[in-house]
Amino acid sequence: MPKVLISDDLSPRAAEIFRDRGIDVDVKVGLDPDALAKIIGDYDGLAVRSATKATAEILAKADKMKVIGRAGIGVDNIDIEVATQRGIVVMNTPYGNATTTAEHAIGMMFALARQIPAADASTQAGKWEKSRFMGIELDSKTLGLIGCGNIGSIVADRAQGLKMRVIAHDPFLSPERATDLGVEKVELDDLFARSDFITLHTPLTDSTRNIIDAASIAKMRKGVRIVNCARGGLVDEDAVVAALESGQVAGAAFDVFTKEPAHESVLFGHPAVVCTPHLGAATTEAQEKVALQVAQQMSDFLLTGAVTNAINMASVTAEDAPKLKPYMKLAENLGSFAGQLTETGIKTVSIEFEGHVACLNTRPLVSAVLTGLLSPMLNSVNMVSAPAVARERNISVTESKNEQPGDYETLIRLTVQTERQSRSVTGTLFGGGKPRIVNIKDIEIEAEFAPHMLYITNKDEPGVIGDLGRTMSEAGVNIASFHLGRMTAGGDAIALIQVDQPVESTLLDAVSALPNVVQTKSLAF
Repeated sequence: MPKVLISDDLSPRAAEIFRDRGIDVDVKVGLDPDALAKIIGDYDGLAVRSATKATAEILAKADKMKVIGRAGIGVDNIDIEVATQRGIVVMNTPYGNATTTAEHAIGMMFALARQIPAADASTQAGKWEKSRFMGIELDSKTLGLIGCGNIGSIVADRAQGLKMRVIAHDPFLSPERATDLGVEKVELDDLFARSDFITLHTPLTDSTRNIIDAASIAKMRKGVRIVNCARGGLVDEDAVVAALESGQVAGAAFDVFTKEPAHESVLFGHPAVVCTPHLGAATTEAQEKVALQVAQQMSDFLLTGAVTNAINMASVTAEDAPKLKPYMKLAENLGSFAGQLTETGIKTVSIEFEGHVACLNTRPLVSAVLTGLLSPMLNSVNMVSAPAVARERNISVTESKNEQPGDYETLIRLTVQTERQSRSVTGTLFGGGKPRIVNIKDIEIEAEFAPHMLYITNKDEPGVIGDLGRTMSEAGVNIASFHLGRMTAGGDAIALIQVDQPVESTLLDAVSALPNVVQTKSLAF
């Protein structure tokens, strides 16, 4: 039975979902790093919000860990690189708090436009300063969105309801999607020059860090108001304060900060700044949604292999998982076949999907191929870590699809280019979803993947089969099946022999010494 640890304060219904699905769950909130490190090795899954820090040191102790689920969007508290290296799937819940975060951004815009926090403090202090708090309308103002994904698109919709003009900068926003949303897609400098309000809705990456700094602020319309409810570090806080002092920026609202918890900040105390303590997702509805979603996603993965909203692995829906299962086995076996025969560095990997399989979600199949390919050479490679390992080793991986079937209704063809040679192997599924090899190095040959096999290349000359049979008989090895293929008469030939027990090195040496045998290798699947 899988076992999950909930280490942050989630809705009690999350634990109920795990238990209802037959998963053992412990709720231990507020563990310090040392206490977490002592117990983390007992669990297959870890469910967190933002308090628990899944650092490299913690993950080093997580020997059984298969999945970490973040109830929320940001995964800054999880070492993604180390988790990936250790083959741990990291999931988040990007949609559960989207509406809540978008609404908070809209609320911050109102707070800036009408100076609501300062006016509230003044009024409750017994003052009546109507003339001091002259505001502006949102109506007809231009809102610039930096990032127009899930949250940004909701902000756009709400802003349009307030009769604002909306422009957006997002490299991944297609013209068709922009049209559907009713926003104008623009370059970043154009957004800076035209916006009355700017809100950020993008993750923190090397390319987005300090995307708003002194240089970008200088390009903005004088009197602009900036709202950051996305991630701390997207905005240079010192540059904003300087721009507030100069009047270039009229106001700024921050829900996130470069350092959190933000017990102090250069922003604090400025009369034109509104600050909240990372409340973007802090509504009852949102916390309930993300807690239930993360429990459901983790349960699906642990019980069925379905992968949803993973940061470091291709998604596989619960509906697709049964369809992909036989292909996953085929893909991994094809990779393993090539990997067991590879003795020098791999340069490129090409994977072709033809027929029915090309109509499916092939990203998990690519991961399965790489898992099989790399496992004979490396320990602890799995579906999560294999693509990352390939990138680290500068292995170029390409895939292609052709939905039209050829000689077979469905095919996967793997070609591996090493430092010395190119090798290809092709497989399909036979009745009942059984993986089968149908071609090796352009030589047609049909064979099952078996636990113990001999792979032999030889010259197509009389007597080779007899010599093989006699040699294996003398070694006391029974032949379960014998599959042959050749390029041309008298040319290159291949034999795949299934045997009943592991192949000893003495037998490999004896077979290799036979006339016309070029290569001999034992395989295991």
